[in-house]
Amino acid sequence: MVKGERKKFQILIVDDEPLIRQSLYEILRIEGYRVQMASSGEEATEIVKNNKIDIVLTDLKLPKMNGIELLTKIKKDSKETEIIVITGYGSIETAVEAMKNGAFDYVTKPINDNEIKFIIAKIVERNRIIEENESLKEIIAKERRSSFGKMIGASTKMQSVYHIIDSVASTNATILITGESGTGKGLVARAIHECDKNRKDKPFVEISCGALSETLLESELFGHVKGAFTGAIKDKEGRFEYAKGGSIFLDEIDAFSPGLQVKLLRVLQDGVYECVGDNVTRKAEARIIVATNRVLTDLVEKGEFREDLYYRINVIAIQMPPLRERKEDIERLVQYFINSYNQINNKKIKGIADEVHRMFMDYNWPGNIRELENAIEGAVIMARTEIINKWDIPNLAKFSAVSATPVSDEKTLKRIVEQPEKEHIISVLKNNNWNRNKAAAALGINRTTLYNKMKKYDISDNGR
Repeated sequence: MVKGERKKFQILIVDDEPLIRQSLYEILRIEGYRVQMASSGEEATEIVKNNKIDIVLTDLKLPKMNGIELLTKIKKDSKETEIIVITGYGSIETAVEAMKNGAFDYVTKPINDNEIKFIIAKIVERNRIIEENESLKEIIAKERRSSFGKMIGASTKMQSVYHIIDSVASTNATILITGESGTGKGLVARAIHECDKNRKDKPFVEISCGALSETLLESELFGHVKGAFTGAIKDKEGRFEYAKGGSIFLDEIDAFSPGLQVKLLRVLQDGVYECVGDNVTRKAEARIIVATNRVLTDLVEKGEFREDLYYRINVIAIQMPPLRERKEDIERLVQYFINSYNQINNKKIKGIADEVHRMFMDYNWPGNIRELENAIEGAVIMARTEIINKWDIPNLAKFSAVSATPVSDEKTLKRIVEQPEKEHIISVLKNNNWNRNKAAAALGINRTTLYNKMKKYDISDNGR
């Protein structure tokens, strides 16, 4: 045992005989421990109350408050403090009683210096092992929490997300996942499902609500019977029926029409629904998880989203942080995507150059993790060495104002055509307060086409 470890330990000697106190004080100080003294149980109690005392070495025979009473009080107020009692040969039974009440060990008078040092060393060594085990547990836990399901990240904000998932997974609560596009809301939903031991082996059903028209979405959710509408040539099972016992994830919940909002509210309130074109009431037995990249309270204020539905889905909320707020995770994410695309493309890329790392850390990542993944996918394909350099990065100009390779001012015909279309779509969406149904109508296209174009141009509600 190194002397530095002993300095961590604060020992209190309690004895009403000054010579014994002083003798023990000198012995333990020479050994490298920090030592205090008290002449009575009352004085010792005050010292323990106001200081972190690791070991109390006390005589059983003290005036007023005896050693057993002192032991009981200290153990009540400071469970971590270990106590060694000192007794005469004629009081061994009292010493045994003290150990039954929580004393670590006892010594008899006349005191053997080596025996005292040996017992204290045992306590110090035991505490060292406990501390090492706790430290190892923390390291293992932190390493384990560098990922969760298919999510990657050890940042404080991601640890908070993992904690909420752990807490709510086994409950029946409806979960609302919010966050910008590309932050991994779908991965959170799947992690919630897979962490629930009662649901993980049952279906996990995901629906991108914004990609479907109102009629198709209602049919997908609740099913339909033959003849319910044009094209309904046979009965169809809905996603709620298929997800029975499992989980249903409704992405882009903001895309629900007022009529569908009412039907979803009924599912959440009463747990029942009807197929399209049918009057038979069915029971919904799937856990509901919803997500959106929009601020639902703003939609509630505009009258575009029912307030009662908002409170029903907002039982437990998980806010996914944007990548710019968790940049300490970028290195882990980069390596994860490199390993993934190495396998897909039969490559052996080992990592990124320091210059690329600096570029990535300086960049704001408006497209979040999805944008980072796309950058790494392209870089792995383009890389000519085992290390990704900045000239391997697609669309390098957006990452750095000064590129290692000159960026041509010439624009391809495709870019010339696409840029005005993107700008026009954003303008129409803004003019319609980002209501996709109204914007699609104004553009003269259906909602699915608008959704696909927004996805193609990476347009989210902030206009990017």
